[in-house]
Amino acid sequence: MADWTLSDLMIVASAREIKDGDVIFAGVGKPVLSALLAKLTFAPNAVICTESGSIGSVPDRLMLGIGDNAGVEHAFCCTSLWRLFADQQKGYVDIGMVGGAQVDKYGNLNSTEIFDPKIRFTGSGGANDIASSALRTVISMPLGPGKFVDKIDYCTSPGWLEGGDSRTKAGLTQGGPSAVITDKCIFRFREDTHEMYLASIHPGVTAEAVKALIPWELKVTNDLGETPVPTEAECALIQHLDPGQYYTGTGLGSMTFESYVELMEQFYEMKLAKER
Repeated sequence: MADWTLSDLMIVASAREIKDGDVIFAGVGKPVLSALLAKLTFAPNAVICTESGSIGSVPDRLMLGIGDNAGVEHAFCCTSLWRLFADQQKGYVDIGMVGGAQVDKYGNLNSTEIFDPKIRFTGSGGANDIASSALRTVISMPLGPGKFVDKIDYCTSPGWLEGGDSRTKAGLTQGGPSAVITDKCIFRFREDTHEMYLASIHPGVTAEAVKALIPWELKVTNDLGETPVPTEAECALIQHLDPGQYYTGTGLGSMTFESYVELMEQFYEMKLAKER
């Protein structure tokens, strides 16, 4: 049995939302790890797009930002940021991956500000565009106190708005969230009301434990199952893609100049070994 972590499980669960041939708008961090995991295993025809404007990139090393040269490695097109977002508005992006600080029952996301106590975050970046225009979005965020709320303090990225057909009436005629991947379970959305429901629980988690963290009356699917755990091969690939565990563990904030140089040398040696 594979020795997996909750970060591994979230990355793998997000990757499994990708279909072969999908065009993916993948942000830096766990989203691009999920996209690469899918492309290098069961979705070889998936096309990864990054915010810098690259289309079809398959980085040889970990991307550390949207302007990182790794983001254009092996890409078959390097266009501009505005062109990529315009193509997304036209419906050319099948799946986008986003996260946030707060989410409500209809998948509306806040990554801008919490009012009480007052906390400011990085804001939208490309998240609003992805949530508004990608043909489906996958939300990835931890399930903890204050994360899932009745009403978000600020709507950075629209989900199903007020549910039902309110998204379409607002002029967002395509897309919408399809799943919320957390460290405890997976949520999906009803086709009629577009309200979030519990679809799968991770090993060792109970539906009651999940409900205790949800402020509304959470609905549970009749065929609630356990989320499949990562395989040994999937864990090994994640470790290969993120050997310093900057996205699966400590975060980029722990990176120093010395550790950055060490990481680059490690990837360089891996590339030389691959070419031999």
